[in-house]
Amino acid sequence: MVGHGRRAARLSVGSAIAAGAWLLPFAAPVAAHENQVIRFGSFLGGLFHPALGPDHLLAMLSVGILSVQIGRRAILTVPATFVCVMAVGGAIGLFTSAIPMSAVELGISLSVLILGLIIALARRMPVRLAMVAVGFFATFHGYAHGVETPRIAEPAQYVAGFLLGTAIIHILGVLIGEVAIHYDRGPRVLRAGGALIALAGALFLIGIV
Repeated sequence: MVGHGRRAARLSVGSAIAAGAWLLPFAAPVAAHENQVIRFGSFLGGLFHPALGPDHLLAMLSVGILSVQIGRRAILTVPATFVCVMAVGGAIGLFTSAIPMSAVELGISLSVLILGLIIALARRMPVRLAMVAVGFFATFHGYAHGVETPRIAEPAQYVAGFLLGTAIIHILGVLIGEVAIHYDRGPRVLRAGGALIALAGALFLIGIV
């Protein structure tokens, strides 16, 4: 049973990381054809948008995993903070492009790096500090989604879609964390996964990925 649990924990975290890695080569082509996604509707276009960028995907998975590491009410409040602040950032991005995208991409890359490091270190953060941190990073992610909203999309539907898509990825991260912590080596697997996420963030920062 324990052996099976260990394998399940490794597979759960490994699958999420593999999904992010698998998406890396395809992120640019998908983004280039984003307008084609809108033909299925603004809501669906927004729904799938967070999963199309590996940096967004890894950051949002990290928020869910981190909330489990902290435990208790953080499992709800930390992801909810990300989604709520992201909505504000998305609204700003819809109506202005005054913030240089280079700064936004820097913030997004840093979010992957720092969240991955926090998971890897497995240090329990105060809930309020975690909420402030993820809220700060969510601003960059939301702004990027808002700016990248296709002109032909219905803004309200698109925003609702990418907020729901973000929440779903958070839930996936929570499920990964919940499965892992119930097995002996699960926390170690989470820490290893966090290290890999941090490595991906470093690669995003230096422009290799």
